[in-house]
Amino acid sequence: MKSQVRGGTRWKRFAVVMVPSVAATAAIGVGLAQGALAASFSISGQEFKVKADSLVGTNFVQYGSVDAGKDLEGKDFAAPVAVSGFSEAWITNMCQSVVTPKVPFIGDVTLRLEAGTDAVKSGETKDKVYAKGIYLDVSELKADAEFTNIDIGIAAGQLNAGPDGKPVPGKPGIQPNTKANPYGFGQRAEQATLNNVEQKAWATTAGTFKLPDLHLSLSRGTSKECY
Repeated sequence: MKSQVRGGTRWKRFAVVMVPSVAATAAIGVGLAQGALAASFSISGQEFKVKADSLVGTNFVQYGSVDAGKDLEGKDFAAPVAVSGFSEAWITNMCQSVVTPKVPFIGDVTLRLEAGTDAVKSGETKDKVYAKGIYLDVSELKADAEFTNIDIGIAAGQLNAGPDGKPVPGKPGIQPNTKANPYGFGQRAEQATLNNVEQKAWATTAGTFKLPDLHLSLSRGTSKECY
């Protein structure tokens, strides 16, 4: 950042979507931080939307990659993504939503998650969503963005390199075992500030993900999507 099926088997897919995505993301992130897991995993066949008043992150990096998985028909597919990484990020008034289409006897169902809403009034850091070692696999992004000390056009494999060309501990680079060309286009900045954020994404991983004032809800139809 600065990302139709018929029949009874739909219930199984719907049940998978209902697993709290935050807990799953946190578990994966902890494994990554401890070196127990590769960053690559099979993505679901559903994009999700994220909206936020603001995101402020340090040690921003971005590069191109490809996510792979199966669609809701169970067929293999791949999706190009812009991977955005931060050492740390603070998010105000975050909303995440994903729609499961055509659930038998119900129709479309929207899963919506909100967090960091208290920060809108308080402005306190403790009320904001906090992420450490976060990567977002984004397919579309809209925002008002500002970068500090940005490098555009750096080789993706050098995103976390210092002046001597060696990796700097704590700085994000390409995630291990992902489909990214280390010689491809990349960009980085000391800090990125994004306001009025709207994005579509396939995946998020983080070493730590704190969500104050968390609220998860289910609703019929698509009117409760974040945007």
